[in-house]
Amino acid sequence: MTDDQRAADEVWMDRAIARGGRGHPSPNPHVGAVVIGTDGALVAEGHHDRAGEPHAEVAALRVAGDKAQGGTLYVTLEPCNHVARTPKCTDAILASGIARVVIGCRDPNPTVPGAGVEALRAAGIEVLLGVRETAARRLIAPFTKFITTGIPYVSLKLALSLDGRIATRTGSSQWVTGSEARARVHVLRAAHDAVGVGIGTALADDPLLTVRAAPGRSPARVVFDTRLRLPLHSQLVRTARQVALWVICGPDAPEAHEDALVTSGAHVLRAPISPEGRVDASAALKLLASGGVVSILVEGGAELAGSMLAGRLADELHAFLAPILLGPRGRPGAVDWAGPTTPSEAPRVADPQWEVCGQDAHVFGPLVYPEHPDR
Repeated sequence: MTDDQRAADEVWMDRAIARGGRGHPSPNPHVGAVVIGTDGALVAEGHHDRAGEPHAEVAALRVAGDKAQGGTLYVTLEPCNHVARTPKCTDAILASGIARVVIGCRDPNPTVPGAGVEALRAAGIEVLLGVRETAARRLIAPFTKFITTGIPYVSLKLALSLDGRIATRTGSSQWVTGSEARARVHVLRAAHDAVGVGIGTALADDPLLTVRAAPGRSPARVVFDTRLRLPLHSQLVRTARQVALWVICGPDAPEAHEDALVTSGAHVLRAPISPEGRVDASAALKLLASGGVVSILVEGGAELAGSMLAGRLADELHAFLAPILLGPRGRPGAVDWAGPTTPSEAPRVADPQWEVCGQDAHVFGPLVYPEHPDR
């Protein structure tokens, strides 16, 4: 392969990855595809928009039509070679007359029968695997965790002051950050299947947790409520029939209140209790995954954030840092957990991105957890 061909492959795969971020295909992964003609020019592109609708490569090939003959297909994820809610993508590729397929990464689904790469190669199509693989895997990170572990991908959002506080000494937390940062949080909500808060946040703020300041649909709302204290008059319960509401409580929570919540339209799930006396975060997430939640944005509060970090369950961090000081006696801190013994053992954002968001800073990226020395 020449350097020019390698560079062109990377450029077109980058375009396919960018296209793949569109739509809301959950519980399927985000996938993008680009068709390039024999002259090296763009012919068509597509993405997987919704579960049950055409996959990205099929969508692009339908637009390309006869112009796909002899061309190259760039697709971020290995084409499927099995029949599910849609036909085999490999069949569509073979029928299109495509001569070369460039793939970002393999399908991580351990239950998928057959392999798209091998099927295409066996049919005489040139296949190149692993172009922009890191970025391609990043595109499907929520799906990969969900399909391989049975636990949703967790994005942890924090809004905090320069001295690491999320509320004043009186408990007031509205608003630590500005309107631009809050609007970006709505964008994040729309990109997830669910948004979750602890009962402390639900009681203190009476949030709605819907998408209002950005385009997109509202995800399911989740409250981690060990003793089942969520009031029936809360905004969450009063809107439970309009936007899904799941309340996760402990095994000993009052059944009478569960019945009242269910009558109001909420779904109540019971999970075991952790040694700290809270709903076990890992067990709760598995319950959500069994209900089809692939990704969840955890917005607060400090105890819930601490549980996600202590259990190494948070995969991505979005911290909105406001240029204010709330004081050493402000309560609570951003995260309530025992924490690492040394800075080297602290979870950290890999390749952090820093962006100005109004007067606040948005710091975000995937979380990594260093191993303890004695492990």
